[in-house]
Amino acid sequence: MKKTTNDLEFSGLTSDEVASRIAKNGYNELQGSSSRNFWMIIFGVIKEPMFLLLVACGTLYMILGDIEEGIMLLGFVFVVMGIEFNQERKSEKALDALKDLASPRALVIRENVEKRIPGREVVCDDLLVLQEGDRIPADATVIKSVSLLVDESLLTGESVPVRKHDWAGEAEDVQPGGDDQPFVYSGSMVVQGNGIARVSHTGMDTQIGKIGKAIKEVEESPTKLKVEIGTLVKRLTITGVGLCLLVIAIYTITRGGLLKGFLAGITLAMAMLPEEFPVVLTIFMAVGAWRISKKHVLTRKPSAIETLGSATVLCTDKTGTLTENKMKVAKIYNKENFWVSKDANEFPEQYHNIIEYGILSSQTNPFDPMEKAISGIGELFLKGTEHLHHDWEMVKEYALSREMLAMSRVFRNKETNELLIAAKGAPEAIFDLCHLDSEMQAKYATAVQAMASEGLRVLGVAKSSISENRLPDEQHDFDFEFVGLVGLSDPIRKEVPTAVKECHKAGIRVIMITGDYPVTAQNIAREIGLQNYQQCITGSELTAMDEKELSEKIKTVNVFARVIPEQKLKIVNALKRNNEVVAMTGDGVNDAPALKAANIGIAMGEKGTDVAREASALVLMDDNFGSIVGAIKMGRRIFDNLQKALGYIFAIHVPIAGLSLIPVFFADLPLILWPVHVVFMELIIDPACSIIFEAERAEKNVMSRPPRKVDEPFFGPNKILLSCFQGIWVLIATLAMYFVTLKLGYEIGEVRAMTFTALIVANILTILTNRSWSESIFTIIRTPNPTVKWVAGSAALFILLILNMPFLQRLFQFSPLTIWEVLVALLVGISTITWFELYKFFKLRKL
Repeated sequence: MKKTTNDLEFSGLTSDEVASRIAKNGYNELQGSSSRNFWMIIFGVIKEPMFLLLVACGTLYMILGDIEEGIMLLGFVFVVMGIEFNQERKSEKALDALKDLASPRALVIRENVEKRIPGREVVCDDLLVLQEGDRIPADATVIKSVSLLVDESLLTGESVPVRKHDWAGEAEDVQPGGDDQPFVYSGSMVVQGNGIARVSHTGMDTQIGKIGKAIKEVEESPTKLKVEIGTLVKRLTITGVGLCLLVIAIYTITRGGLLKGFLAGITLAMAMLPEEFPVVLTIFMAVGAWRISKKHVLTRKPSAIETLGSATVLCTDKTGTLTENKMKVAKIYNKENFWVSKDANEFPEQYHNIIEYGILSSQTNPFDPMEKAISGIGELFLKGTEHLHHDWEMVKEYALSREMLAMSRVFRNKETNELLIAAKGAPEAIFDLCHLDSEMQAKYATAVQAMASEGLRVLGVAKSSISENRLPDEQHDFDFEFVGLVGLSDPIRKEVPTAVKECHKAGIRVIMITGDYPVTAQNIAREIGLQNYQQCITGSELTAMDEKELSEKIKTVNVFARVIPEQKLKIVNALKRNNEVVAMTGDGVNDAPALKAANIGIAMGEKGTDVAREASALVLMDDNFGSIVGAIKMGRRIFDNLQKALGYIFAIHVPIAGLSLIPVFFADLPLILWPVHVVFMELIIDPACSIIFEAERAEKNVMSRPPRKVDEPFFGPNKILLSCFQGIWVLIATLAMYFVTLKLGYEIGEVRAMTFTALIVANILTILTNRSWSESIFTIIRTPNPTVKWVAGSAALFILLILNMPFLQRLFQFSPLTIWEVLVALLVGISTITWFELYKFFKLRKL
């Protein structure tokens, strides 16, 4: 979509020329990621190996006649599909709404007529009419302009607008940003002046489009948790299948009866196969996404929740993320003293004329952020005073130019008919207009330097007056008097310092990456409480560094200034090489490649661009930096609870597998468990690990401990051993019940009923004790979790029904028990958690 070489008149394109360009080049839109339809989501779920295992197991049980287990396993698949589908559609709808709000319209000249059209219909060689407040829909070359200022912060990260001038044959291979260029870019906004520009690039050929292409080239790797769980499932599956075949062979050889051997083998397979793992992982991610949405954070990729609690570094853009992207007057100099706006309740009289003439030299309804700030402080402190002149008539405006970086406006006082001139601009230009001597220039330059060292943007203000009506051709011919200096800043968001402090407390480094100047960046870093804010690496220094040097220096440096988009990506990659888990926040197009490359990309929802949102894993719907801390806390809670859930799964599967396996090796011992018993256990296990643990509150130290080490497995050998030991204790207790009751001469129905009852009680108590690995069982019981009473209560009710209803007794192969036998089973079940409670008690005493 290159521009044509011929010059176009101001008449614009014809309808036929527009149609031919659209037919040739397509519409002016970016190729975003298309939303997945129903069948794509379904296919995405079922192609996962863990879900294929569920379907295979369910189908096998159905073929072998175990309808209940088959239906249950296949039912899991549909439940998870429903949750994932609902979450996907919810996210896509929210993003579509945001995209509709952000879609710009364009004013173009076609066939000598100005007309407003959708931005997507703009074509190369169109003539764009640029006016204050317009969002530019395509890259273009300015061919005629008056005092044109453009905000390119979405591309460059700079909140201060840049000057544009008419094209004079300049080459087009320039980057966005910097003053006195004739090129404007898609996504930027006109904040002052007007002009006409010829479209040079549309769609994917624009600067935004090039960044979009960079995003597509970034490859996303599967999360470590998903890989680890997949490996664990694979190993347990192989072990389960091997033991299943062994049980079938041993049963058939020692007892005869191949069919019953298959049933025994399937029982063990059901006890061993980790069908809960994929279900738990998916439900935790989906429900976690819903919970995080309550914190005003939209989850575009639920897999990001897996990584959120492990983040070690938070990289953030400055403009619009740490700051408000809205200039405010921070300091004023009246030729002798400074006035600081922070926490000021009054505005001394000696500073009034500086703001008075600053407002007069600005547009009446300004779009320029610095002019807005000056007008804003005037409305705050000067309203109702003689310093605001809404009734004065503007006679002439002297525009800012490359030769004179100042602008002047001439007003007529209707009461006195006197002409007054107000000027503002770069301090050096104002000094020149005022014809200051070297001594005065040096004095005021010191004040400028002092304000600039604090990261402020400094404007000089001057005034003049004439009695005659004839105005000079140049503003330099007025006899200006220097009035003072205005220092402006992009203030930090109120919640940022607290959020940064919480991040540091949680062991998370915060790194600021900005296109702004080092002095400004370091002052912002100091204000928000960044560590090592004195150290800073600039974009030019970054370019000169090789990967090894950058990887070493980035271990301590937390401020990066004058950085371009490609370098943001380089920084994120250097952190990842240092084994950091990187979360990256941003709102501009320039952030998108780094957002996608980071382990967790977090985009701003209100001020963020479509490109940034498309590239991110999470979207802050309220643009509140503090919401990130809430999301990280929620991520850590999910992480902890997922560990508890998997620990419980290991713990309870050990006795189920042991009770299914051990009796097989003794030909004269009756089997305890059959498929129906394991199905009943699954009805408790699955809601417990996917509902109870998911709803569990965060541990007290969740945000006062460092992130989990990168090389530490999610569920490593120590945790597996601890969980298995819980299970072994339950197995020992239930086997003791089994052997003792057999030895005492109880018939097999009673033995099975007492052993199974003890197992159910142990299961319920294992759920309770695993709700917290630091609190005692008594504290846990007092801690509310509404789902516990439903799951535990249902399990208790069902076991009572099974023990007392003849139909269920026959189904479970039980014999009636006396109240004393039930009490013994209860005591055996309760005894299984005593050692884990003692372990927690002594562990806490050491801390």
